[in-house]
Amino acid sequence: MGAVVVDLLDYDFMRRALLAALLVGLAAPAVGVFLVQKRMALMGDGIGHVALTGVALGFLLGTAPVLTAVVVAALGAVAIELVRERGRTSGDVALALLFYGGIAGGVLLIGLSPGGSNANLLSYLFGSLTSVSSGDVVVISVLSGGLLLTLLAVGREMFAVCHDEEHARVSGLPVRTLNLLLAVLAAVTVTVAMRVVGLLLVSALMVVPVAAAQQLVRGFRATVLLALAVGVGSAVTGVAGSYYADTAPGALIVLVALGAFAVAALVASLLRRRRPARDLEPV
Repeated sequence: MGAVVVDLLDYDFMRRALLAALLVGLAAPAVGVFLVQKRMALMGDGIGHVALTGVALGFLLGTAPVLTAVVVAALGAVAIELVRERGRTSGDVALALLFYGGIAGGVLLIGLSPGGSNANLLSYLFGSLTSVSSGDVVVISVLSGGLLLTLLAVGREMFAVCHDEEHARVSGLPVRTLNLLLAVLAAVTVTVAMRVVGLLLVSALMVVPVAAAQQLVRGFRATVLLALAVGVGSAVTGVAGSYYADTAPGALIVLVALGAFAVAALVASLLRRRRPARDLEPV
């Protein structure tokens, strides 16, 4: 086992990929727990499609695709949150607009960008070990650190809004500001994770670890901590496994997370058979 770890760490690109996976494994479930609580689990998927437009725009303009994707995804997430908040469009329709507009914009812009971008685009769609550069690691570290610090500062208030928006409004919390902040954090999470997991699969890492944690624990704090553990374990295991399987890491990361969910669901089922069922506390 020790020799395997040494072998992985012999390569600069693997050290970068594993560090990025660790940060992504922390950031994605940390935001995902709020989206799941708010019943907006597919929001990450929709933002991923908008981020595709940002990546394509970066290729077209010759700018850093990650930073361009952050800006475009954040603007798209805020726009959809405002549409949803006004009540003229339901949450699922708003997400559908995000899906269709994002993918259409990405396809259009990538068609207009210089030749050779289609191959590069695949690494953003499905993740790639060798594509994680030192610059990417710096950007991922800064964005992940800022995201986690923000959640530590306002996580309790954000949970209150996600759990019961009307009660939070009556209590005097800035509901609109917190909802918009969550949308921006979700956009940042998607762009942070896209180099490792890929835009088409990043939403799974935001949702599946949370769903696995909910099978086993009650309460918000316990759910967050277990979801972070599952997220980090899935991301790091998937990246390491994809090195030996010579595949894009995104798919293996998601499959590992789904395996963790299956195990958690089985354990929870066995535990329920041994003790009386109780109502779960909200997470």
